[in-house]
Amino acid sequence: MTRTDKEILINELREKFQNASYFYVADSSSMTVEKINKLRRLCFEKGVEVKVVKNTLAIKAMEGQDASRNFEAIFDAFKGQSTVLFADNGKLPATIIKEFRGKDEKPVLKAAYIDSDVFFGDDQLELLTKLKSKQELIGDIIFTLQSPARNVISALKSGGTTIAGLLKTLEERNA
Repeated sequence: MTRTDKEILINELREKFQNASYFYVADSSSMTVEKINKLRRLCFEKGVEVKVVKNTLAIKAMEGQDASRNFEAIFDAFKGQSTVLFADNGKLPATIIKEFRGKDEKPVLKAAYIDSDVFFGDDQLELLTKLKSKQELIGDIIFTLQSPARNVISALKSGGTTIAGLLKTLEERNA
């Protein structure tokens, strides 16, 4: 690979990392070509981009980026063969890996980058599959905020019925 090719690849990766809020680094070594193609197909169908990267090029692409992105924290994951999964949803790659693996042990999760937080190790996979998306969190907040209002409205409605029933009973007694 020529220097120019490397620079082009680094710039392409830099843009990917710059625009990604979520990406996973996995080890897919020793997987057959057939299995890797199945993983790529599954990721493509679910909207996750898969890239096999050279570790040094990936690190160079992340170096010099805004310090608030905290890319330095994930550099240790780029050892051995690395496959990067870019997604728009924080838990989608974890779900795909878990679904794909079944009884197999590959691909192994090395690390996950979720909004500047880094999760290391395959043992974090279960936790990552339970993450809620931004839309789910917003829905939970709206539901929580609506709940007290519903209770008040419900109490007022039932209270009105109770008062009317009480008045009717008192009226019938007096008559």
